[in-house]
Amino acid sequence: MTTLTPGARRILDVASELFYAHGIHAVGVDTIAAESGVTKRTLYDRFGSKDELVAAYLRARDERWRARVTAAVEAADDPIGRVLAPFAVLEEWTAESDRGCAFVNAFAELDDPAHPGRAVIADEKHWLEELFAAELARAGIDDADLALHLLLLHEGALVTYAVAERPAALRIAREGALRACEQKSVPEH
Repeated sequence: MTTLTPGARRILDVASELFYAHGIHAVGVDTIAAESGVTKRTLYDRFGSKDELVAAYLRARDERWRARVTAAVEAADDPIGRVLAPFAVLEEWTAESDRGCAFVNAFAELDDPAHPGRAVIADEKHWLEELFAAELARAGIDDADLALHLLLLHEGALVTYAVAERPAALRIAREGALRACEQKSVPEH
């Protein structure tokens, strides 16, 4: 993300909090400007439109998520631990994000495929699947569908955690991912 002025940073921080807590359509630029202590003109000067502000919100959230997952991958001390790192991060992440996945929530609201936020959402999901695929390959697990399987478990856990209020979904998804990896692992001789 490009470096933001202090005013733009304040706008983005306020918008991010409001979009996540209340939804994108429920929050207007008047509210964001007022709570940021800026004029609507300043908001539009910095971001161009509400759609671009939404995309900036999603990019900022994506950057934080990727940094957290990447740190967990790098901290893992075994190949399967690296594969499962995105699951390990979920409990900590959901403690700060009790409304589930911001990208899934935003996708539900952004019905226009041309909305700039939609590309950010798709990119985040593709990145996670690619990360699973890369770490599976690194672990010596050759299964073209397993990365998608892990993505489905991961995303399903987030949605089930938030929508069905089932915290155990995070643990169960991680256990399922571990079993799937163990079944595909090549035993060492």
